[in-house]
Amino acid sequence: MTEATLVLIGAAATIAVMHTLAGPDHYLPLVILGRTEKWSLKKILGWTALCGAGHVLSSILVGALGIAFGWHVNHLTWFEGVRGSIAVWALIAFGFVYMSWGIFRGIRGKGHSHLHGHSHLHVHDHPHAHPHHDDVATHSSKTWWAIFLIFVLGPCEPLIPMLLIPAAEHSVAAIALVAATFSAATIATMMGCVTLAHMGFELIEFKVVRRYMHAFSGFAIGASGLLILLLQF
Repeated sequence: MTEATLVLIGAAATIAVMHTLAGPDHYLPLVILGRTEKWSLKKILGWTALCGAGHVLSSILVGALGIAFGWHVNHLTWFEGVRGSIAVWALIAFGFVYMSWGIFRGIRGKGHSHLHGHSHLHVHDHPHAHPHHDDVATHSSKTWWAIFLIFVLGPCEPLIPMLLIPAAEHSVAAIALVAATFSAATIATMMGCVTLAHMGFELIEFKVVRRYMHAFSGFAIGASGLLILLLQF
């Protein structure tokens, strides 16, 4: 392994970590949805690893195609930019649609009160406010797969130029090492951020907003997408 390759691998790891930390869309949606679904940290981290893998592998595939067909770096970065815009808008749309569903779900789940003859006020939830467990599980699964698809659409913009550097020297081993290092650093950083954020959320009491937790989650996800959009300008 040459000194240049070692420097490139170090740069790949550093840039991957900084790129992930700078983008709350890499971890915030996963933490919020996991908290809303009351999932264990282990399960959330499993989905984080899956989403992270899809996120980096899609860009590796684009880079590999670019290398194979000799595409210019400007063409690849333009394509990654288009993918990034689609992913951001998809995240925003998903967040606010999920928020709308959460508001509707919260309203349906609102209980009603009855004053009985013994002068005690009782609050009863409407029966239709409690969907069947299978329906809830199906909705949860669709939600997480939608997030996974958004991660796959989202590009790792710094990765493509880094893959083209060893490609210019026809070093397949260096390309593989850079791709593996960038992927591992990205996924590890995502999992670290998710873990820390999950631990922080565990200290917060959500009883006040429990009924509208899905709505708040959707808003936070949509807002994170808007933040990324603003940072691009």
